[in-house]
Amino acid sequence: MKSSLTWTAVALAAAIQSCTAQTYTECNPMEETCSANTGLASWSFTTDFTSGDDAFDSWNITSGSVPSTSLGAEFTINEQGDAPTIETDFYIFFGYLEVKMRASNGTGIVSTAIMESDDLDEIDWEQVSTFNTEIQSNYFGKGNTTSYDRATTITVDTPEDTFHTYGISWTSEKTEWYVDGTLVRTLNYADAVDGTNYPQTPMRVRIGIWAGGDPDNSEGTIEWAGGETDYTQAPFTMYLESVSITNYNPAESYTYTDTTGSYDSISASNSTSGSTTSSSSSSTDTTSSTSRSVAASSSTPGFSDTTSSGAASGSASATSSATPSASPFVGGSSKLLFAHTEGFWMGLLAAVGVAML
Repeated sequence: MKSSLTWTAVALAAAIQSCTAQTYTECNPMEETCSANTGLASWSFTTDFTSGDDAFDSWNITSGSVPSTSLGAEFTINEQGDAPTIETDFYIFFGYLEVKMRASNGTGIVSTAIMESDDLDEIDWEQVSTFNTEIQSNYFGKGNTTSYDRATTITVDTPEDTFHTYGISWTSEKTEWYVDGTLVRTLNYADAVDGTNYPQTPMRVRIGIWAGGDPDNSEGTIEWAGGETDYTQAPFTMYLESVSITNYNPAESYTYTDTTGSYDSISASNSTSGSTTSSSSSSTDTTSSTSRSVAASSSTPGFSDTTSSGAASGSASATSSATPSASPFVGGSSKLLFAHTEGFWMGLLAAVGVAML
């Protein structure tokens, strides 16, 4: 598996337009006092999207219709304006995300699995259907789109015909992208403008598809997506078989204690115990009555725990065998989240009938 920067001058120009700062959050904690983010108060959470409607417990369908099928959650674009999307109803604070999916067919259709925070931190997987031999990784810090050298293109075998497992390991020191258990990219904290642009605040998981090649998109977006989408060739469908999430700092809620947007400003509070399990989505809770703040460390990141808990002495790993090992101690829901692609928001907002200001 090979990772390389493949942006030519033309592709770079297209990316600049496609990543125009169409970034939105209902409340940005760097600008105002916001409600606490609802956290995942357990080490791990898994969903088998082949299991029926119960699979969507702890997920919100934010646009379109996303049914459960024998191949998994089905995200289909049938006509212009469709952009089926789901997102978790909780945030995680450093952790591991793993999705098993088959990307969409067609021209200009973008299949995405991303993590996003309220202050515009973001970590992405994006597969553009025009190119059935690759997938892109990307990241943003605090919505900063002043440079466009963050994306890398990774070779992968027929992602639109074959299910692959895409992973993101996210800690306060580095972020790693995995394809089928193989490390394909590493971003160190210091490499992101000395940490200024490093994603480091609590995030939700969002998964969906949208038409980057929609004729109404900008020329640059369409070029980046590999050409115009021909809706007469629809349907265009992505299948999501499963999602596994490990939360390295499980908590009932996360609060920004200042406006710096730094991970050591996040206070994690937990007052829950027990476990919840269903036939399709399950979570394992190992915490009890904990309030903590995450602190930086040059060697082993961690947090100071004000109340003794089982979580404070355990270790975490994602449920898949392909998940890399990692220390668990690394390191309010926004109703309208954000993407860094103009076409996504044009399609999504059109789908829900909201006018972009």
